[in-house]
Amino acid sequence: MKRYIREFWLFGLRQAYACMFGGFLLGIMIVTNYWYPLESIHRYDFIFLAAIAFQVFLLATKLETFRESIVIVVFHVVATVMEIFKTSDAIGSWSYPEEYFFGIGNVPLFTGFMYSAVGSYIARVWRIFEFEYSHYPSKLLTVVLVVFIYVNFFTHHYIWDFRWALLAGTALMFYRTNIYFKVVEKHRSMPLLLGWLLVALFIWFAENIATFANIWIYPNQSHEWQMVSLAKLSSWYLLMLLSFVLVSLISNIKIRPVAVADLSEEGGSPA
Repeated sequence: MKRYIREFWLFGLRQAYACMFGGFLLGIMIVTNYWYPLESIHRYDFIFLAAIAFQVFLLATKLETFRESIVIVVFHVVATVMEIFKTSDAIGSWSYPEEYFFGIGNVPLFTGFMYSAVGSYIARVWRIFEFEYSHYPSKLLTVVLVVFIYVNFFTHHYIWDFRWALLAGTALMFYRTNIYFKVVEKHRSMPLLLGWLLVALFIWFAENIATFANIWIYPNQSHEWQMVSLAKLSSWYLLMLLSFVLVSLISNIKIRPVAVADLSEEGGSPA
């Protein structure tokens, strides 16, 4: 029993370490919502500069690798393009109610870091827990899938929303895929689809905190804050999948031989 408690404790600590950048962003959003004494710089701009400073700190102290920083930059660009579209006057999916200097259109530049935090987390847990996979589809197929996912975030405002078809395609592509993660000595496993759902759920929780802290608001929150609809979970699931595939392009996807994976799932000792 003590061994399992220790392993669970270490799992939590390493997850917290992997969430360091996202936790920092969320923390600074909450603190500045209740106490922000600076008059010379807008709150959104302060969050943007603080995020850059924290990234420099992580790289300087080697708490973040250069590869992980590449994920952050790429996802920042991809997310900012989507943000510009989503917050445009013609679409108005959500808005940023406060003033800022560092921004493009209706988008303060710190917003890209919110999405990058997801990519940063995935890159870290991939390294920390030494991920391995069974029955993982080809990279080409996964890239094609996430390209359709990304495009659908734009096109569903004009044509039919294909998100449920994309979710079905994701389930079909990954239903056999297990993810193996090592906390102490041996790898544990779970269905990859379930792992993604748990991550998306935590992102949804963080989104509720961020909207409560007035970081961004949806149209139905303009007069009074209310919880973000659970329907948003599907969007975060797909966006998280996009982030996962981006990380996979710069990571080594270690595939377990089927026989070894089956042995591990039956409780045997993996090779």
